[in-house]
Amino acid sequence: MNVGEEICGEWLRHVKGCEFVQYNLKTMQVQGEIDVIGINLSEHTVYACEVALHLVTGLQYVKNRRPDNVPRLTAKFRKDISYIRSAFADYNQVFMFWSPVVKDQREGAKYNQLRDVRDITAAIEEELGVAIDAIVNQRFQDALDELRAAAKTETKELDSAVMRYLQVEEHLRRHLRRLD
Repeated sequence: MNVGEEICGEWLRHVKGCEFVQYNLKTMQVQGEIDVIGINLSEHTVYACEVALHLVTGLQYVKNRRPDNVPRLTAKFRKDISYIRSAFADYNQVFMFWSPVVKDQREGAKYNQLRDVRDITAAIEEELGVAIDAIVNQRFQDALDELRAAAKTETKELDSAVMRYLQVEEHLRRHLRRLD
């Protein structure tokens, strides 16, 4: 598990109320892996998330020295959707793509990461009738802010390193304001 997956999973737990969060779930029926799955039992909802944490280059998968974002992620979502539809047929199903840095290159550029995300979501919507919720750029920051707000309200030690870090940061900030 990487830190991006943990951020996603903790958001599912603390913001979406998922009682179960699983990382890197191997899907035997469709031979693949789903980065993060969250299950909210009370709302009967399953979340299946793919996470790409490429900070300097932005969203950049490469095959044969060429960008491979659209084919790679479209194939991953096809597998995710097939598995979730089979394993959680009677659940509300939410599919998400998480990536903090997705670059929007200049107009007319041959390669454009933000356009790639739009192409992936459009292809999956057209082919399978499934919406992919893209948590990228500002929406990723908003999710971090929601986690920070959740961490601020907790005084007990949290198990997640990400949440514990945010908790320390928020409580230290409050403490330092009192000292001033």
